[in-house]
Amino acid sequence: MRIALGSDHAGFPLKAALVEYLEGAGHDVDDLGTENATVSVDYPDYGAAVGRAAASGSVDFGIAICGTGIGISMAANKVPGVRAGLAHDVTTATLAKQHNHANVLCFGARVIGSQTAIDSLEAFMAAEELDGRHVRRIDELTALDEAGRQSEEQA
Repeated sequence: MRIALGSDHAGFPLKAALVEYLEGAGHDVDDLGTENATVSVDYPDYGAAVGRAAASGSVDFGIAICGTGIGISMAANKVPGVRAGLAHDVTTATLAKQHNHANVLCFGARVIGSQTAIDSLEAFMAAEELDGRHVRRIDELTALDEAGRQSEEQA
């Protein structure tokens, strides 16, 4: 699999651990930054970069990390075509994929440890998107993206 990862400074240590894990498991990793934990950077830049990679289809999915995971998931979700889900454990990661067809998985480095993130990532990668009622809801999300694009074009 090809996976894009990005984080702000608070998420850098967890991002580094996930890059090491993914590369060790034989995955291709696009590390979109940041490069260290000591220089303060803005999470929207990295959430948007991961979101653009996921929405473009150049990667199988993205992982975005900040201190809580909240801000970077908001940033990623501003990119049309992104369905970013914030995961705190195996259950939320699995359901993000199954029910929400997430293409970006978000973590909060200050709220979960690296082993929980790895376990959650493994569960996300193993999960399959479910059909049925979930597809109707994904279609509604896609319609919201389209409505947003149309609003921007009219402005």
